Amino acid sequence: MSATRLAIIGAGAAGCFCAANIAENTREFDITIFESSDKPMHKLSLTGGGRCNITNTFDTVGALNHVYPRGANLLKKLFYNFDHNALQEWFLAHGVTLFAQDDGRVFPTSQNALQIVDTLYNALIAKGVTIKTNHRLSSLQTNAEGKFILSFDEKPPQTFDIVVVATGGTSPAFLDIFKKLGIETIEPVPSLFTFTIKDPDLNALMGATVDDASCSIAGTKFTSEGSVLVTHWGMSGPAILKLSSYAARYLKENKYTSNLIVNWLNTNEEDARNIVFSFQSRYPQKTVLSVRPDGITNRMWLYITNKCGIDGAKRWSEVSKKNLNRLVSILISDTYKIQGRGHYKEEFVTSGGISLNAVSSKSLESKAVKNLYFVGEVLDIDAVTGGFNLQSAWTTAYTAAMSIVNNQNKSN
Repeated sequence: MSATRLAIIGAGAAGCFCAANIAENTREFDITIFESSDKPMHKLSLTGGGRCNITNTFDTVGALNHVYPRGANLLKKLFYNFDHNALQEWFLAHGVTLFAQDDGRVFPTSQNALQIVDTLYNALIAKGVTIKTNHRLSSLQTNAEGKFILSFDEKPPQTFDIVVVATGGTSPAFLDIFKKLGIETIEPVPSLFTFTIKDPDLNALMGATVDDASCSIAGTKFTSEGSVLVTHWGMSGPAILKLSSYAARYLKENKYTSNLIVNWLNTNEEDARNIVFSFQSRYPQKTVLSVRPDGITNRMWLYITNKCGIDGAKRWSEVSKKNLNRLVSILISDTYKIQGRGHYKEEFVTSGGISLNAVSSKSLESKAVKNLYFVGEVLDIDAVTGGFNLQSAWTTAYTAAMSIVNNQNKSN
């Protein structure tokens, strides 16, 4: 009896992890991974600045929707069977030790992403999985027997019994392949990006960081906290990246032109007022530039006071009440015009893809087409930075893999 032919579209983290777990749990499949580029797991080799932020400890995550703007409810269910702890056990069993940083991010002890890539690659080769590069899917159809006919650009079509789609962030044109099969899709839009702000005075602060700030989009409920980094094109840092993720669709609809409000002290107006006015009462003879709030650097303080029209060489006793009020306002609600977006390093995350309503919440099999599965970022799941996007890739890949294995065992 011939082996069941299984195709995995996409040789990224999700596709390779799915293939590895199927191959290691059964010999019933002839597995082929198709990759559109000439290098499997290329994005994985770059993640975490080449160190590979493989997952997160989740120790500081109060609720999953704080780190997964889309997909939290589904992942909450799937994590019961395969979470960050199970992932670490899997890699440890394959000879990879990991360590967690204080911020919760988890890396291989080697701090080398290629160790993760090589481990997955070796697991695939050891079980006879075939990887074909430079194969871009152009068509997926089913025949009368329920088998899949896959076409890859100008190459001859191939037939498979089961297909797993693990292509990562996708284009509307690619999603049309599945819409034609009656599968619900959601328009893909960028997530996890920096903000372009054309303010010469701000841009001149390139490299300045405020570690504990909060940011929001004016007129919305989108808000985030964390470090803000000033760049030569605008703003970046964890707080900005999280905000871009939360507001991804809103910003797309508004053509990436909205008002950004930055609270440099990440506190309320009353506390900010107490801080500022205490400087005048406690240090009346000291200059404005010599006394500043905790967490605000000299360069940033000079920029903020200049913005308020306060001469930093003046003594605190010489600053008018009007300027003190202006300073409080700037510290807690400094407003900037977002005038576009930029990529975040080599990482690129997409919101949208295959609707979660279109797949089984237990197996990730398509509800419309039997034996067609979706895993990883092609699903409408995305997260903030910190290893959360990779964890969703591992978890969804494992879920589909075990469903395929269990279904095969039941049929034998």
